[in-house]
Amino acid sequence: MPIRPYLTGHSVATAFSQGWDKLKNGELLAAAEKAGFEVFVTTDQNMSYQQNLTNRTLAIVVLGQQQWPTVRSHVQRVVDAVNAATPGSFTEVEIPFG
Repeated sequence: MPIRPYLTGHSVATAFSQGWDKLKNGELLAAAEKAGFEVFVTTDQNMSYQQNLTNRTLAIVVLGQQQWPTVRSHVQRVVDAVNAATPGSFTEVEIPFG
């Protein structure tokens, strides 16, 4: 995960490394909460429309872009959102193209 080195002070894992890569969003969020994760970072911009986020203990940070070269130039926005996340919060990080 290219963003991992920027998230200092956080333990970072991917859905794949957890064996969760086949889970659908609702199942994935539940598995992450059950495992004790505090923040879920995704590029799924439909997350808030597809999932009932009420009563979630997991903070969700949605990136507005999934291409690493673009995200990298705005990585501080992502780091700030992750660091500011609180249980149950939902944050969209706008990342302009180019």
